[in-house]
Amino acid sequence: MRIVDLSFPIRPHFRWKVEPKLTKSHAAGDVFQSTVLTVACHAYTHVDAPVHFLPGDRDIASMAVDQWIGDAAVVDLSHLGDNGEVTAAELDEHAGHVRRGDIALLRTDWPKKVSVESEKFWRDAPFTGRSACEWLVRRGVKAVGYDYPPDYTVRTSIFEPNVKLTPEQCTTHHVFFPAGITVIEYLTDLDRIGAARCRFVALPLKIEGADGSPVRAIALVD
Repeated sequence: MRIVDLSFPIRPHFRWKVEPKLTKSHAAGDVFQSTVLTVACHAYTHVDAPVHFLPGDRDIASMAVDQWIGDAAVVDLSHLGDNGEVTAAELDEHAGHVRRGDIALLRTDWPKKVSVESEKFWRDAPFTGRSACEWLVRRGVKAVGYDYPPDYTVRTSIFEPNVKLTPEQCTTHHVFFPAGITVIEYLTDLDRIGAARCRFVALPLKIEGADGSPVRAIALVD
């Protein structure tokens, strides 16, 4: 069995607050090196809890861990380019192997084409259309992972922060969370899985009250 790491390294980024602070060090004569890390719950490869979008719903510590463990279908959408929309028609053509109860991994290879540290990654990325979200709900998946910014409005929130978004514009969250489907955002190296199906694991930290958590996402490939 091969293990494929699907996670971005956590480091400072123009979008995400990441601040490691060395509080003890060998150079200072301390026996142990120790670091305090300030990081957003939604930085880099992470999962969202329902309360992130649905007021009063479950926090990350209340979620069963099997929500992010299970059989996964890798949907190859790597032909999509700048501003390419993931649609129901695309899934009809490329996601026939997705089964009820799967974790659907939408692979565009966007992190291979454009650096996550560049503004282009966010301004020109593929995005998930409402028809694709509804297709996945009908298919009965339990979670969806992406290697691109999931909603078109991500670019608005970054580059036009004064524009007020409506819940309906946050397409994936608006469709998936009421249906009980959770999300794994900002995966990378999905091409390295090299198979249409695998086992998938992305465990969040058990942070009480948190609306999300960074994860170490991996694929287990026979």
